[in-house]
Amino acid sequence: MVPKGWATSRVACAPWWLSLAWQGPGLSQRPCKFPIRSDRPPSSHTTKVNISGFEAVRFASAASKMPKRKSTHAEEPAVAVPEPRRRSMRLQRTEDETESKAVKNEKASKAAIKTEEDEPSTKKTRTSKQETEPVVNKSSPPAKKATKKAVKREEVEEASSSPAPDESEEKNYWLLKAEPESRYENGVDVKFSIDDLAAKTEPEPWDGIRNYAARNNLRAMKKGDLAFFYHSNCKEPGIVGTMEIVKEHSPDLSAHDPKAPYYDPKSKPSDPKWSVVHVKFHEKFNKPITLKELRELGAPGGPLDKMQMIKQSRLSVSKVSASEWKFLMAIAERSFGP
Repeated sequence: MVPKGWATSRVACAPWWLSLAWQGPGLSQRPCKFPIRSDRPPSSHTTKVNISGFEAVRFASAASKMPKRKSTHAEEPAVAVPEPRRRSMRLQRTEDETESKAVKNEKASKAAIKTEEDEPSTKKTRTSKQETEPVVNKSSPPAKKATKKAVKREEVEEASSSPAPDESEEKNYWLLKAEPESRYENGVDVKFSIDDLAAKTEPEPWDGIRNYAARNNLRAMKKGDLAFFYHSNCKEPGIVGTMEIVKEHSPDLSAHDPKAPYYDPKSKPSDPKWSVVHVKFHEKFNKPITLKELRELGAPGGPLDKMQMIKQSRLSVSKVSASEWKFLMAIAERSFGP
Protein backbone atom coordinates (compact mmCIF):
# COMPACT_ATOMS: atom_id res chain seq x y z
CA MET A 1 0.00 0.00 0.00
CA VAL A 2 1.24 3.45 -0.78
CA PRO A 3 0.60 5.99 1.97
CA LYS A 4 -1.14 9.16 1.37
CA GLY A 5 0.98 12.07 0.35
CA TRP A 6 2.89 10.12 -2.17
CA ALA A 7 2.84 11.11 -5.82
CA THR A 8 -0.41 9.40 -6.68
CA SER A 9 -2.02 12.61 -7.94
CA ARG A 10 1.10 13.85 -9.66
CA VAL A 11 -0.76 14.71 -12.81
CA ALA A 12 -2.63 17.42 -11.00
CA CYS A 13 0.41 18.87 -9.23
CA ALA A 14 3.72 17.99 -10.88
CA PRO A 15 5.33 15.64 -13.40
CA TRP A 16 5.71 12.10 -12.23
CA TRP A 17 9.42 11.88 -12.89
CA LEU A 18 10.14 14.44 -10.14
CA SER A 19 9.08 11.84 -7.59
CA LEU A 20 11.90 9.51 -8.59
CA ALA A 21 15.46 9.80 -7.32
CA TRP A 22 18.67 7.93 -8.09
CA GLN A 23 20.03 5.97 -5.14
CA GLY A 24 22.74 3.76 -6.45
CA PRO A 25 21.94 0.36 -7.85
CA GLY A 26 18.15 0.66 -7.84
CA LEU A 27 15.21 2.98 -8.05
CA SER A 28 13.24 4.05 -5.02
CA GLN A 29 10.30 6.24 -4.39
CA ARG A 30 10.41 9.15 -2.00
CA PRO A 31 7.69 11.47 -0.89
CA CYS A 32 7.01 14.29 -3.28
CA LYS A 33 8.60 17.53 -2.05
CA PHE A 34 6.09 19.62 -3.91
CA PRO A 35 2.87 20.47 -2.16
CA ILE A 36 -0.20 18.72 -3.39
CA ARG A 37 -3.09 21.05 -3.96
CA SER A 38 -6.11 19.16 -2.86
CA ASP A 39 -8.37 22.19 -3.11
CA ARG A 40 -7.88 22.39 -6.92
CA PRO A 41 -10.80 20.98 -8.78
CA PRO A 42 -10.06 18.25 -11.24
CA SER A 43 -9.59 19.15 -14.85
CA SER A 44 -12.45 18.76 -17.19
CA HIS A 45 -10.35 16.35 -19.19
CA THR A 46 -9.35 14.14 -16.23
CA THR A 47 -11.20 11.92 -13.84
CA LYS A 48 -10.05 10.25 -10.63
CA VAL A 49 -10.75 6.59 -10.16
CA ASN A 50 -10.00 4.61 -6.98
CA ILE A 51 -8.72 1.15 -7.82
CA SER A 52 -7.66 -0.98 -4.81
CA GLY A 53 -6.64 2.02 -2.71
CA PHE A 54 -4.87 3.85 -5.53
CA GLU A 55 -5.99 7.05 -7.06
CA ALA A 56 -5.59 6.94 -10.83
CA VAL A 57 -6.27 9.66 -13.27
CA ARG A 58 -8.18 8.83 -16.39
CA PHE A 59 -8.06 11.22 -19.29
CA ALA A 60 -11.26 11.82 -21.06
CA SER A 61 -11.33 12.99 -24.64
CA ALA A 62 -12.57 16.45 -25.26
CA ALA A 63 -14.78 15.17 -27.99
CA SER A 64 -16.68 12.91 -25.58
CA LYS A 65 -17.39 15.83 -23.21
CA MET A 66 -18.24 18.41 -25.90
CA PRO A 67 -21.88 18.62 -26.89
CA LYS A 68 -22.86 17.86 -30.52
CA ARG A 69 -23.32 20.79 -32.89
CA LYS A 70 -26.69 21.21 -34.36
CA SER A 71 -26.86 21.79 -38.14
CA THR A 72 -28.57 24.99 -39.19
CA HIS A 73 -29.82 23.45 -42.47
CA ALA A 74 -32.97 21.49 -42.55
CA GLU A 75 -32.53 17.85 -43.17
CA GLU A 76 -33.23 17.02 -46.81
CA PRO A 77 -34.86 13.75 -47.77
CA ALA A 78 -32.46 11.24 -49.36
CA VAL A 79 -32.94 10.92 -53.10
CA ALA A 80 -32.21 7.55 -54.71
CA VAL A 81 -29.72 7.99 -57.58
CA PRO A 82 -30.24 5.43 -60.30
CA GLU A 83 -27.15 3.44 -61.24
CA PRO A 84 -25.86 3.87 -64.80
CA ARG A 85 -26.82 1.05 -67.11
CA ARG A 86 -24.14 -0.99 -68.82
CA ARG A 87 -24.04 -0.58 -72.55
CA SER A 88 -23.39 -3.63 -74.73
CA MET A 89 -20.53 -3.43 -77.20
CA ARG A 90 -22.64 -5.23 -79.77
CA LEU A 91 -25.18 -2.43 -79.78
CA GLN A 92 -22.39 0.12 -80.10
CA ARG A 93 -20.92 -1.76 -83.04
CA THR A 94 -24.24 -2.03 -84.80
CA GLU A 95 -24.82 1.69 -84.31
CA ASP A 96 -21.37 2.45 -85.74
CA GLU A 97 -22.04 0.16 -88.68
CA THR A 98 -25.34 1.81 -89.41
CA GLU A 99 -23.69 5.22 -89.27
CA SER A 100 -20.92 4.10 -91.68
CA LYS A 101 -23.54 2.60 -94.02
CA ALA A 102 -25.46 5.81 -94.01
CA VAL A 103 -22.32 7.77 -94.89
CA LYS A 104 -21.55 5.35 -97.70
CA ASN A 105 -25.06 5.59 -99.07
CA GLU A 106 -24.80 9.37 -99.10
CA LYS A 107 -21.51 9.19 -101.00
CA ALA A 108 -22.94 6.71 -103.48
CA SER A 109 -25.97 8.90 -104.10
CA LYS A 110 -23.75 11.92 -104.71
CA ALA A 111 -21.61 9.92 -107.15
CA ALA A 112 -24.72 8.72 -108.99
CA ILE A 113 -25.93 12.31 -109.33
CA LYS A 114 -22.58 13.33 -110.78
CA THR A 115 -22.62 10.45 -113.29
CA GLU A 116 -26.16 11.37 -114.36
CA GLU A 117 -25.00 14.92 -114.96
CA ASP A 118 -22.01 13.69 -117.01
CA GLU A 119 -23.97 11.13 -119.09
CA PRO A 120 -25.37 13.56 -121.67
CA SER A 121 -21.87 14.63 -122.70
CA THR A 122 -20.71 11.02 -123.09
CA LYS A 123 -23.77 10.17 -125.13
CA LYS A 124 -23.04 13.06 -127.41
CA THR A 125 -19.46 11.91 -127.94
CA ARG A 126 -20.63 8.36 -128.69
CA THR A 127 -23.12 9.54 -131.28
CA SER A 128 -20.47 11.70 -132.88
CA LYS A 129 -18.12 8.70 -133.10
CA GLN A 130 -20.84 6.59 -134.67
CA GLU A 131 -21.46 9.30 -137.20
CA THR A 132 -17.77 9.53 -138.12
CA GLU A 133 -17.24 5.76 -138.44
CA PRO A 134 -17.60 4.55 -142.03
CA VAL A 135 -20.23 1.97 -142.85
CA VAL A 136 -18.70 -1.44 -143.53
CA ASN A 137 -20.31 -3.55 -146.18
CA LYS A 138 -20.80 -7.29 -145.89
CA SER A 139 -18.35 -7.78 -148.71
CA SER A 140 -15.41 -6.87 -146.40
CA PRO A 141 -14.56 -10.43 -145.13
CA PRO A 142 -13.26 -11.58 -148.55
CA ALA A 143 -10.96 -8.55 -148.53
CA LYS A 144 -9.52 -9.68 -145.18
CA LYS A 145 -8.86 -13.15 -146.56
CA ALA A 146 -7.13 -11.62 -149.52
CA THR A 147 -4.89 -9.58 -147.23
CA LYS A 148 -3.97 -12.70 -145.20
CA LYS A 149 -3.00 -14.53 -148.37
CA ALA A 150 -0.91 -11.56 -149.46
CA VAL A 151 0.89 -11.52 -146.10
CA LYS A 152 1.63 -15.23 -146.35
CA ARG A 153 3.01 -14.78 -149.85
CA GLU A 154 5.25 -11.95 -148.65
CA GLU A 155 6.55 -14.10 -145.78
CA VAL A 156 7.32 -16.98 -148.15
CA GLU A 157 9.10 -14.63 -150.54
CA GLU A 158 11.18 -13.17 -147.67
CA ALA A 159 12.11 -16.65 -146.46
CA SER A 160 13.16 -17.69 -149.97
CA SER A 161 15.10 -14.48 -150.55
CA SER A 162 16.90 -14.64 -147.17
CA PRO A 163 20.30 -16.39 -147.38
CA ALA A 164 20.38 -19.96 -146.10
CA PRO A 165 22.53 -20.55 -143.00
CA ASP A 166 25.91 -22.18 -143.50
CA GLU A 167 25.72 -25.93 -143.26
CA SER A 168 29.11 -25.98 -141.57
CA GLU A 169 27.71 -24.15 -138.52
CA GLU A 170 25.14 -26.87 -137.88
CA LYS A 171 27.57 -29.76 -138.40
CA ASN A 172 29.80 -31.40 -135.84
CA TYR A 173 33.23 -32.80 -136.58
CA TRP A 174 34.87 -35.97 -135.34
CA LEU A 175 37.95 -38.18 -135.65
CA LEU A 176 37.66 -42.00 -135.92
CA LYS A 177 40.57 -44.43 -135.73
CA ALA A 178 41.01 -47.71 -137.59
CA GLU A 179 43.92 -50.16 -138.09
CA PRO A 180 45.11 -50.41 -141.73
CA GLU A 181 47.41 -53.39 -141.04
CA SER A 182 46.39 -56.91 -140.21
CA ARG A 183 45.71 -57.79 -136.58
CA TYR A 184 43.67 -60.74 -135.39
CA GLU A 185 41.16 -60.51 -132.61
CA ASN A 186 39.24 -63.66 -131.56
CA GLY A 187 40.47 -65.35 -134.74
CA VAL A 188 39.22 -62.52 -137.01
CA ASP A 189 41.35 -59.99 -138.89
CA VAL A 190 40.33 -56.44 -137.83
CA LYS A 191 42.21 -54.68 -140.65
CA PHE A 192 40.28 -51.72 -142.11
CA SER A 193 41.79 -48.81 -144.09
CA ILE A 194 40.44 -45.81 -145.96
CA ASP A 195 40.85 -47.75 -149.21
CA ASP A 196 38.58 -50.46 -147.82
CA LEU A 197 35.98 -47.81 -147.01
CA ALA A 198 36.27 -46.29 -150.49
CA ALA A 199 35.63 -49.75 -152.01
CA LYS A 200 32.33 -50.12 -150.12
CA THR A 201 29.21 -49.49 -152.16
CA GLU A 202 26.95 -49.20 -149.12
CA PRO A 203 27.33 -47.35 -145.80
CA GLU A 204 29.69 -49.18 -143.49
CA PRO A 205 28.86 -49.72 -139.77
CA TRP A 206 31.62 -48.43 -137.52
CA ASP A 207 31.52 -51.23 -134.97
CA GLY A 208 33.88 -52.66 -132.35
CA ILE A 209 33.81 -49.63 -129.99
CA ARG A 210 34.14 -50.90 -126.41
CA ASN A 211 35.02 -47.69 -124.58
CA TYR A 212 32.27 -45.67 -122.88
CA ALA A 213 33.73 -42.26 -123.74
CA ALA A 214 34.09 -43.27 -127.39
CA ARG A 215 30.59 -44.75 -127.37
CA ASN A 216 29.13 -41.50 -126.01
CA ASN A 217 30.81 -39.62 -128.86
CA LEU A 218 29.25 -42.06 -131.33
CA ARG A 219 25.80 -41.46 -129.84
CA ALA A 220 26.29 -37.69 -130.13
CA MET A 221 26.87 -37.89 -133.90
CA LYS A 222 24.18 -36.57 -136.26
CA LYS A 223 23.44 -37.35 -139.85
CA GLY A 224 25.54 -35.12 -142.12
CA ASP A 225 28.45 -34.72 -139.69
CA LEU A 226 31.97 -35.09 -141.08
CA ALA A 227 34.84 -37.07 -139.58
CA PHE A 228 38.55 -37.58 -140.14
CA PHE A 229 39.72 -41.11 -141.00
CA TYR A 230 42.80 -41.81 -138.85
CA HIS A 231 45.19 -44.73 -139.41
CA SER A 232 46.45 -46.05 -136.09
CA ASN A 233 48.71 -48.87 -134.88
CA CYS A 234 50.79 -48.75 -138.05
CA LYS A 235 54.19 -47.49 -139.34
CA GLU A 236 52.99 -43.97 -140.17
CA PRO A 237 49.89 -43.14 -138.11
CA GLY A 238 47.98 -40.02 -139.07
CA ILE A 239 44.92 -38.48 -140.73
CA VAL A 240 44.51 -39.89 -144.25
CA GLY A 241 41.07 -38.63 -145.37
CA THR A 242 37.49 -37.79 -144.46
CA MET A 243 34.12 -39.54 -144.31
CA GLU A 244 30.49 -38.61 -143.69
CA ILE A 245 28.01 -39.84 -141.09
CA VAL A 246 24.99 -41.09 -143.04
CA LYS A 247 23.11 -42.92 -140.27
CA GLU A 248 22.94 -42.12 -136.57
CA HIS A 249 23.71 -44.54 -133.77
CA SER A 250 22.04 -47.95 -133.42
CA PRO A 251 22.81 -51.06 -131.28
CA ASP A 252 26.07 -52.85 -132.08
CA LEU A 253 24.93 -56.38 -132.89
CA SER A 254 28.51 -57.70 -133.10
CA ALA A 255 28.74 -57.46 -129.30
CA HIS A 256 26.14 -60.26 -129.03
CA ASP A 257 27.91 -62.61 -131.47
CA PRO A 258 30.37 -65.00 -129.76
CA LYS A 259 32.30 -65.38 -133.03
CA ALA A 260 32.75 -61.61 -133.51
CA PRO A 261 36.19 -60.09 -132.75
CA TYR A 262 34.75 -57.73 -130.09
CA TYR A 263 32.21 -60.02 -128.43
CA ASP A 264 30.94 -58.78 -125.04
CA PRO A 265 29.00 -61.38 -122.96
CA LYS A 266 27.74 -58.65 -120.59
CA SER A 267 25.87 -56.89 -123.37
CA LYS A 268 22.42 -58.37 -124.06
CA PRO A 269 20.00 -57.76 -126.95
CA SER A 270 17.35 -56.63 -124.44
CA ASP A 271 19.81 -54.13 -122.92
CA PRO A 272 22.55 -53.28 -125.48
CA LYS A 273 25.57 -51.41 -124.11
CA TRP A 274 27.35 -50.52 -127.35
CA SER A 275 26.40 -48.59 -130.46
CA VAL A 276 27.46 -48.12 -134.07
CA VAL A 277 27.11 -45.40 -136.71
CA HIS A 278 27.12 -45.85 -140.48
CA VAL A 279 29.69 -43.90 -142.48
CA LYS A 280 30.42 -43.24 -146.16
CA PHE A 281 33.68 -42.41 -147.89
CA HIS A 282 34.17 -38.70 -148.60
CA GLU A 283 37.77 -38.09 -149.78
CA LYS A 284 41.37 -39.25 -149.37
CA PHE A 285 44.35 -36.95 -148.80
CA ASN A 286 47.31 -37.16 -151.16
CA LYS A 287 49.62 -36.77 -148.19
CA PRO A 288 48.52 -37.77 -144.69
CA ILE A 289 48.86 -35.44 -141.72
CA THR A 290 51.14 -37.51 -139.55
CA LEU A 291 50.97 -37.95 -135.79
CA LYS A 292 54.32 -36.16 -135.45
CA GLU A 293 52.90 -33.04 -137.13
CA LEU A 294 49.77 -33.21 -135.01
CA ARG A 295 51.82 -33.31 -131.81
CA GLU A 296 53.90 -30.34 -132.92
CA LEU A 297 50.75 -28.36 -133.73
CA GLY A 298 49.22 -29.47 -130.42
CA ALA A 299 52.05 -28.11 -128.31
CA PRO A 300 51.13 -25.51 -125.64
CA GLY A 301 50.15 -22.30 -127.42
CA GLY A 302 49.71 -24.09 -130.76
CA PRO A 303 46.53 -24.14 -132.90
CA LEU A 304 45.70 -27.72 -131.79
CA ASP A 305 46.67 -27.47 -128.09
CA LYS A 306 43.08 -28.27 -127.03
CA MET A 307 42.41 -31.09 -129.49
CA GLN A 308 40.85 -34.08 -127.74
CA MET A 309 42.78 -36.68 -129.80
CA ILE A 310 46.12 -35.24 -128.64
CA LYS A 311 45.09 -34.99 -124.98
CA GLN A 312 43.50 -38.47 -124.98
CA SER A 313 45.65 -40.33 -127.48
CA ARG A 314 44.14 -43.76 -126.73
CA LEU A 315 40.57 -42.63 -127.44
CA SER A 316 39.36 -44.21 -130.71
CA VAL A 317 36.50 -41.72 -131.27
CA SER A 318 37.15 -38.08 -130.41
CA LYS A 319 35.58 -34.72 -131.08
CA VAL A 320 37.07 -32.02 -133.34
CA SER A 321 36.13 -28.35 -133.10
CA ALA A 322 35.18 -26.29 -136.17
CA SER A 323 38.36 -24.22 -135.96
CA GLU A 324 40.51 -27.35 -135.70
CA TRP A 325 38.68 -28.88 -138.67
CA LYS A 326 39.27 -25.81 -140.85
CA PHE A 327 42.93 -25.62 -139.85
CA LEU A 328 43.60 -29.30 -140.65
CA MET A 329 41.67 -29.14 -143.93
CA ALA A 330 43.82 -26.15 -144.98
CA ILE A 331 46.94 -28.24 -144.34
CA ALA A 332 45.48 -31.16 -146.29
CA GLU A 333 44.60 -28.93 -149.29
CA ARG A 334 48.22 -27.82 -149.58
CA SER A 335 49.28 -31.42 -150.07
CA PHE A 336 46.78 -31.92 -152.90
CA GLY A 337 48.41 -32.05 -156.30
CA PRO A 338 48.14 -33.57 -159.76
